[in-house]
Amino acid sequence: MAQQHLPLVTVEALSHRYGGSEGPPILDQVALTVHEREVVALLGRSGSGKSTLLRSIAGLVTPDAGTLRFTPGADGRARSVAMVFQSFALMPWLTVLQNVELGLEAKKVPAAERRRRALAAIDLIGLDGFENAFPRELSGGMRQRVGLARALVVEPSLLLMDEPFSALDVLTAETLRSDLIEWWGDGRLGIAAVLIVTHNIEEAVLMSDRVLVLSSNPGRIVAEFRVDLPQPRDRLDPSFRDLVERIYAQMTQRAAPAEEEPHAPVPALGRPLAPVSVTALAGLIEEVEAAPFDGRAPLADLGDTLQLEVDELFPIVETLQQLGFVALAEGEVALTAAGAGFAQEDVDQRKAMFRAALLGHVPLAGAIRAALDSRAGHQAPARLFREELGEALSPDFAEDTLRAVTEWGRYAELFAYDEAGDLFTLDDPG
Repeated sequence: MAQQHLPLVTVEALSHRYGGSEGPPILDQVALTVHEREVVALLGRSGSGKSTLLRSIAGLVTPDAGTLRFTPGADGRARSVAMVFQSFALMPWLTVLQNVELGLEAKKVPAAERRRRALAAIDLIGLDGFENAFPRELSGGMRQRVGLARALVVEPSLLLMDEPFSALDVLTAETLRSDLIEWWGDGRLGIAAVLIVTHNIEEAVLMSDRVLVLSSNPGRIVAEFRVDLPQPRDRLDPSFRDLVERIYAQMTQRAAPAEEEPHAPVPALGRPLAPVSVTALAGLIEEVEAAPFDGRAPLADLGDTLQLEVDELFPIVETLQQLGFVALAEGEVALTAAGAGFAQEDVDQRKAMFRAALLGHVPLAGAIRAALDSRAGHQAPARLFREELGEALSPDFAEDTLRAVTEWGRYAELFAYDEAGDLFTLDDPG
């Protein structure tokens, strides 16, 4: 078991805020330990701070509070880390060989030794023969293999991976993921442990010995799942599916009132909205309504069918929940009477139902319409609502929220929007 091995890195009470001590929290009181001979996955949605946590361990970010402690190895040697990034992060003017040698060059390794170790790493990751190629000549999967070789060549104790497959197509990602699991199992990577950030639940279960789930805004570790399935793992294995579904259920839970920290109430108009398109909302309703789901779908199965990952699927489902079209519980989404009715109606009736849902469940939409109704010219500058949102939300959340309500309101013919003048109007009201 992983706990029987030496701890490699221990994180205690780590906290971090945007823009220093006065900014909103990203991570709050995070504690974890990674042991030798284990792969640990950090799983969470956007805003959970998982990449910030990884960069803190790598020494690229200085947390505002807490400690990071690396335990020396059994031989007394200090631990080291290396990181594989989502964006490849290769130097385009350097060849594959030169990119892989970069870390060794920074460590003042002699040229002959650098070349020997770099060639061995390139051979390991399957790019023998491409040593003199430039990144522009390589596919995305090949470039990520170069990034992996560059990390491995410095012989780190802990390999940190920040969503290393998310920029790749499905087949390329699957191949590289399978190769990495095989190399790890065979001991060819030469590292003591792996810590990988992902928002893909199946990827976390496929690769790791433990899955740590982070909540969002701020990031806290709220659950741990041990994966005791033998490698290679089968996605269709009932035990695999059961674990995936349990993680989905965990990630859709809301904190119990006793667990929530007291805070000032969020103004109704300042509740953030996800910029989800009406097409995506309608498409998910139709998918859940149709066979084989027939109105009720496990999120794991729905994500597989639609080929959506957590950060894509959850905002759609939660928006539909907010609008009253679906109910969400225990990792399952079920159409409400309104959702089932929406699926059966024609375009005009759908717009009417969506309009009613906005007025009933999205105070910002109602406020925009009320402002237009009360003004003689039936116009209102969008900046008024943007400023009000900005008092409760970050600039990005405020802009996303206004963009979302603008699209939804236009679709429902609740109000119109003049982009040139940045004005809400009743030119084409429903």
